[in-house]
Amino acid sequence: MRKFYLVSTEHLEDGLWFRNDGDFAIGMDYVAIQVAITPEVTVLVFILMSNHVHFVLYGTRKEVETFVNSFKRRYSQYFRIQYGQKEFLRRNRLDIKEIPEEEAEALERVMAYVQMNCVSANICLYPGQYPWGTGSAFFQREAVAGGVRKFRRLGELSGRERVRLMHSEDALKLPEEWLLSDSGFVLPESYVDVAYVESVFRSPKRMQYFLNSSSKARKRLEAADEHLPAFRDQVILGALPDLLQSLFQKPSFSALSVPEQAETLRQIRFRFSAGVHQAARVCGITYADAARLLDTA
Repeated sequence: MRKFYLVSTEHLEDGLWFRNDGDFAIGMDYVAIQVAITPEVTVLVFILMSNHVHFVLYGTRKEVETFVNSFKRRYSQYFRIQYGQKEFLRRNRLDIKEIPEEEAEALERVMAYVQMNCVSANICLYPGQYPWGTGSAFFQREAVAGGVRKFRRLGELSGRERVRLMHSEDALKLPEEWLLSDSGFVLPESYVDVAYVESVFRSPKRMQYFLNSSSKARKRLEAADEHLPAFRDQVILGALPDLLQSLFQKPSFSALSVPEQAETLRQIRFRFSAGVHQAARVCGITYADAARLLDTA
């Protein structure tokens, strides 16, 4: 039986799904490809975070599970080719929760929860400012018509250009009328069910109410500032080689001695206002190992 589901991956503790904006763009395109080759599943909202993803999907439980697992497998193959890391995400389990249709406003609350992940992580002030998901997909017709957002049709690219851009032969299966952002990935408005989501929320004002009252919004308001990262994971990861070279003249975290690793973690926390979880992720170690190293610093 077809139902609404929230499908989430567990948070990677010792690494990142997406190391830079290029990885995020590929992830966005792989969602689009998965939609094109899995028409039985409807995507309502989704978000790609540094170390996990969330989808709100409509289909049978088996269909939505296959959808996200296929997306994970496709992205894992890209990650292996790009970074030489085998079996990436193989043990990254799924959590699938049915959204009860009989419960008033349950779907609105879940969709708001997903959209607000980036705000809760202190990456941006509003979901619409975060490009790696559906945060800017809804109630935006005026902005698009007014030329605020730039896009072009996928059909303007040759087949070779599509495959090169998306790192997949399946890019040829995407409809030509789908739109590309100015950053080169397929806009979610092309394939998510925008009309249905807007009909559920009914108005921008009502959608904003659910965003502001979601558990993710409350978490940000209630959390102490020091528990929220001031820099994105990708920013710290990009700065890490220069930091290691400056401090120890060594190329990687794994090349450091134990005291040097401890000092690196301490420097990351001090220079980037990073929590232990975030410092562990960018260094590719577990929270427990990071905490143990910091105890020795």
